[in-house]
Amino acid sequence: MNWITNYVRPRINSIFSRREMPENLWSKCDECGTMLFHRELSENLFVCTGCGHHMGITPRNRFKALFDGGIFTEVKVPAPKADPLQFRDQKKYPDRMKAAQKASGEAEAMLVATGEMGRTPIVAAAQDFSFMAGSMGMYVGNAIIAAAEEAVRLKRPLILFSAAGGARMQEGILSLMQMPRTTVAVQMLKEAGLPYIVVLTHPTTGGVTASYAMLGDVHIAEPNALICFAGPRVIEQTIREKLPEGFQRAEYLLDHGMLDRVTPRPQMRNELITITRMLLGLPPAVKGDLPAPEAPDTKTQTETAEKPAKK
Repeated sequence: MNWITNYVRPRINSIFSRREMPENLWSKCDECGTMLFHRELSENLFVCTGCGHHMGITPRNRFKALFDGGIFTEVKVPAPKADPLQFRDQKKYPDRMKAAQKASGEAEAMLVATGEMGRTPIVAAAQDFSFMAGSMGMYVGNAIIAAAEEAVRLKRPLILFSAAGGARMQEGILSLMQMPRTTVAVQMLKEAGLPYIVVLTHPTTGGVTASYAMLGDVHIAEPNALICFAGPRVIEQTIREKLPEGFQRAEYLLDHGMLDRVTPRPQMRNELITITRMLLGLPPAVKGDLPAPEAPDTKTQTETAEKPAKK
């Protein structure tokens, strides 16, 4: 028994035998508190396997599940002026942008892409709530216009996934001007006779709800999504009355005629394929639509038939 045996050797063994545990292997459901393994959660499109609660999902993960084989092509969006109002609150607007870009890995709050969904060519746009609450600024306006122009150019339907806390206050009146701009973009689709389908996700609020999010030919929502202009707390404080249970949630709006469907995320792709092909006047998609197998070699078949069977 000595100093080397008692201290040095155990210390060396502990250093070399230490295993690093990867972070973020588990996520906790905000609704039921269930701990969910990250791979299982990702495979279920970030929907709790215990209670069905729909968590946030990035546009890229959404598009990987939406497009055939997860293959899509991004559409370039014109970049607006970085800080038109020189806005500053607790931080400068460019600093907030850099922090959001670093945290999300995206340049802005909306992603536009083209690809095939159930062998049906489409254009899709999706907002990223993790990027400054998916707020509608000039870039989001440019993105919707770019998506509409691409849809008209390619003669494809446009599917938009909304998720926003409203207009971006750091851009002031310029963000509010995106409401009429995006309305004109939607009108372009209608004049071209192209379907415009909106999927409202949690939450869709403010100026987004008051413009392009409620101008679709078909409106579908994810379960329990908050969809409103002013939030329920603001309304309750204004009218000083207790609001009905589930007020401004997707199921409530469906019951009152503001939505066409409420569809869980794992079923959304099939629902969109069916509705899109119906609006385009196409026949229903064939499940397992794969190339026909090659015809067997005739020579091989003949040789097999002439070969005597083993006794």
